[in-house]
Amino acid sequence: MTKPTLLVLAAGMGSRYGSLKQIDPVGPSGETIIDYSIYDAKRAGFGKVVFIIRKSFEQDFKDIFISKLQPHIQVEYVFQELDKVPEGITYSPERTKPWGTAHAILMAKDVINEPFAVINGDDFYGADAFKTMADHLNSLTAEQQTLYSLVGYQVGNTMSENGTVSRGVCQADAQGNLVSVTERTNIQYADGGIAYQETDGTFVFLDAETLVSMNFWGFTPEYFRQTESMFIDFIKENGDSPKAEFYIPSAIDKLINSSQARVKVLKSNAKWFGVTYKEDKPLVIEKLAQLIHAGVYPAQLWK
Repeated sequence: MTKPTLLVLAAGMGSRYGSLKQIDPVGPSGETIIDYSIYDAKRAGFGKVVFIIRKSFEQDFKDIFISKLQPHIQVEYVFQELDKVPEGITYSPERTKPWGTAHAILMAKDVINEPFAVINGDDFYGADAFKTMADHLNSLTAEQQTLYSLVGYQVGNTMSENGTVSRGVCQADAQGNLVSVTERTNIQYADGGIAYQETDGTFVFLDAETLVSMNFWGFTPEYFRQTESMFIDFIKENGDSPKAEFYIPSAIDKLINSSQARVKVLKSNAKWFGVTYKEDKPLVIEKLAQLIHAGVYPAQLWK
């Protein structure tokens, strides 16, 4: 049986964090958060990891990951760049950044031919989430190539004490299928609860158990075909905008609403942690140390 692949979104420049946070060490032997994700994925049965990075920091990634990972798991790289668009497409000369997370995934279409999971490079998801996702991807039949998946986290388990966060707020039906995912920015602690801020400044409160997306998706190669034409439409409509982005939740909403795909919500009670802000880093180091002490991870991941 073909093992699923892990696709790591690591092309973001870490604007809120202020550095290349994807390669910032947080483990006792210099491990990054990506290292822990790959370690968990390998234990769960993933056979290959593909990084989406910017060409400008290819060498940093090679120095940190290639020699360390290759003895343990197959590694490949693809690049997300602003100019990686279909031939004949024009866009604003003011634009400096690539086209968002859904565009990033498309960069991997030539190196992934099996079911795959997508994760952020700077989020810690927990071993259980990788096992749940691997089991789902391995269970797919030939008739289920448009049955996708999403690991849903309780919003209360995904907050930062150091500022606002952006999350895809999920709605699921009684069968556990995703109905919608809406990107909400400026989610924060407010008046003893959790709320996001609308553009007019008003707060909308969320229950702490509201399911949100942390960009941990499960797809098959069919997803590439479906979103390629969608991206062309997006860039034709938004090419003049210097900042418009083609996000995974937007693509998923379109696929669900047009009945081209179903997305199963795989629930996780794990406490997410990550480095949205520099001030988050000491807490991440502390939590990883606790997991190592509890025997969840060895003190040195890659021996």
